[in-house]
This record gives sequence, structure tokens and C-alpha cells, in this order.
Amino acid sequence: MSNSPSRSFDITLMGATGFVGALTAGYLAANAPADVRIALAGRNQTKLEALREQLAAKHPRAKEFPLVIADSSDNRSLEKLVRNTRVVISTVGPYYRHGFPLVRECATHGTHYVDLAGEVLFMRESADSYHDRATASGARIVHACGFDSVPSDLGMLLLGQRASENKDTLKSATMIVKMKGGLSGGTVDSMREQFAAAKGSPEKKRMLADPYTLSPDRANEPDLGKQPDFGVVRESDIGGASASDGEDVWAGPFIMAGSNTRVVRRSNALLGYEYGDKLRYSEYQYTGKRLKGRVRAFTMGAVLGTAVAALNQDKLRTFLSRWVPEPGEGPSEAERDAGFFHTTHFGVGTGGSTYQQTISLDADPGYKGTSMMLSEAALTLVLCDAELPTGSSYQGKTGGGVLTPATGLGMPYVRRLSDAGMKFSD
Repeated sequence: MSNSPSRSFDITLMGATGFVGALTAGYLAANAPADVRIALAGRNQTKLEALREQLAAKHPRAKEFPLVIADSSDNRSLEKLVRNTRVVISTVGPYYRHGFPLVRECATHGTHYVDLAGEVLFMRESADSYHDRATASGARIVHACGFDSVPSDLGMLLLGQRASENKDTLKSATMIVKMKGGLSGGTVDSMREQFAAAKGSPEKKRMLADPYTLSPDRANEPDLGKQPDFGVVRESDIGGASASDGEDVWAGPFIMAGSNTRVVRRSNALLGYEYGDKLRYSEYQYTGKRLKGRVRAFTMGAVLGTAVAALNQDKLRTFLSRWVPEPGEGPSEAERDAGFFHTTHFGVGTGGSTYQQTISLDADPGYKGTSMMLSEAALTLVLCDAELPTGSSYQGKTGGGVLTPATGLGMPYVRRLSDAGMKFSD
């Protein structure tokens, strides 16, 4: 069954009653064009009705949103759901535990799919199991459409284009992120799930450690030696401002680099290594300037190491819950509005030329920002079908496959995000 406007719905939001799901439903109700047909899906009719009533109080169109009862453990309900919609948004995580059946049904029936997964093992197994099926059906299975990994992936897409315009490719690229906003409970739960899945499995541990574990052609990847996910860096050493300018900017470990960097490397491979066939890519989080910034960077590394060790221990879950929200919890509307993120990609070309690309948004990245990115990814698939990228040999003639934001959505997605308020500049 091909993806077609003849289906009853354009977008079906699975997991609508969760915290991020409800924010995504609110964004769609407020911002989707009136002729985009939206349905809300979940396990509980009563909760879905309550959500629809809550949405309709602010956005009258929401009272007409159909409700779909579906469960990630009920294959029949999932098949019915995907056959009846053009695009599925899934906020039901952890994805390694709950996500495979829905991806399978979308890949089988030619239904586009987006999620906010930052789970490397889930994305790897999704690609291994369903890429060929999605390629055949034309379904674009696009993981990582939230703060992880949209700024990383699109920033690198645009940086690569800047180098290409100069008839250059990149030998290195580094993203530094400034942000205000906490990790979501779902993100932390997904990290716990990955660690649990890897316990007792040397192969899965190896996959988590491999910088190219999401590559569609692992044997063709370059051997660049160690590429650690976490570390400390000075901006002047990666093509940024020099210490002589009085900046001396420092950055420490970024907790989602382990997922984001692998998504970016998958994009590069899917695009035939357009960014560079020996690209070294890394990510860090801004900590400040001069000595204070340097001290904060190394302190952040120590704290992150302790946090990761704690996530590996089930008995420390209650301890961690004092500082991070549980799944389904999140900050207030005022806190979400007060958040922001600003990413800068610094690139160094093969001939020594330097390039920069920035992306920023005045919204909490893990909640308000993510719900926008996820919604706009789905709207891109619905409204920009004729413009979607098909340049990857891995997508075949259908344009389908298990893809990334850069390769599955590309520049139409950049334009929609820009129109929605995300800022892109060099």
C-alpha cells in the first residue's frame, strides 16, 4: 500500500497523551495548515478525550481531531493505524523497548515515520531490519527528529554545502552547543534502556563504542584512530576564535554527542561522503571563557562520568530522580519558554579553509524545541513531498529507507524550521 493522500489522515500522533506527545499535539493544533488532517493516537480513550478537550480550549480546530486507539504491543492495531495515515509521529519510548513494531508496519505499508529517538542501538537495528523494506515501499523512516539530532545533522548538512560551494570538502567539523534547558525524563529513560540492552552483550557494547555503528557501509569508513565521544576542547583549536582575540573559549562533554555524532556520520555515508571521505566529527558543550571556562569544562567531564556510571546502576534510579524528571514529567510552560539553544559548527576544509554554521532557537530544546522539530518533520513529509531529497543511492528510486533528518528531509525541512522561528546563519 503506497503512501497516498487518499488515506484518511495526513498525520497520526502516536503517544499523544505523554508529556512531549501533548506538546507536539499542541504545536500541530496551533501551526499545522487547516487542511492537514491530524489524528491523536494512544492506548487510553479517556486520556485521549481529555487531551483533545484541553487542546480545543485554545485551538478550536482540535475538537475535530479523530482519536485512534492503538498499542505498541498490539500489531493489529498498529497495522490499522499505519494503513490509514500518510505520516506517523511516534513519541512512545524508550524506542528500543517499544519502537520496532510500529517501524515495521510503517516500512511494510509505505507510511512515513518520524520520532525523537536518540538511541543508537534502536536506530542500528531499525536500519538492519527495515531499511530494505522501507526502500521498497517508499516509506521514509526518519529517526532523531528532536533536539537529538536535528541541530547536529542539519548544521552539518549546511556546513558541508558551504564547503562544497568553495569546491572543498571537510577534514574536520566540530559542533559546540550553548543551551538552557534540562534533559527530558524520556531521554534519561532511553539512556537507561540502552545500557540495560548492552549488559551481558559484548556485541552491543561494541556497537555503542563504534563511532560508525550507524553507517550503512561500515567497511568503507575511514580509519581515523580514536574518536572519543566526550572530552574538552578550546574553540581556537577547531577553527574558531583565537585566544589572541581575548576569547579563549572552552567547551566540555555534551551528553548527547554519542548519539548525534553517529547520526551525522550516517548522513555523510548515505550522501556518498559529500562532507568528506575522511571527516572527523565531534561535539561539545560550551562552558565559558579563559580559566573559568576551562575549569568548568573539566568539571563537567567528571560530573558526566559519574552520571553515566549511575545510569548503569538500577539501584541508583531513585537517587537520580532527585535531579532528572521521570518519563512523562517536564518543566512548566514558563520554564520551557525561558530555554534556548545555540549551536555552532566549525569546519576545516582539506585545504585549510574554515567554515561556520550556526543554528539557534529561543525555546527549551528538550521540550518546546523538540515538539516543534518533530511536528515540522512530519509537516515536511506531508507538504513538501515533491521537494524531498532522493539523492542517496541507498534510497533507490522510491526515496524510502531508514534515514536521517538531513537525508530524509533535507532542505525543505530547513526552510520549514526557518519559517517556524529557528535561525540559521553563517
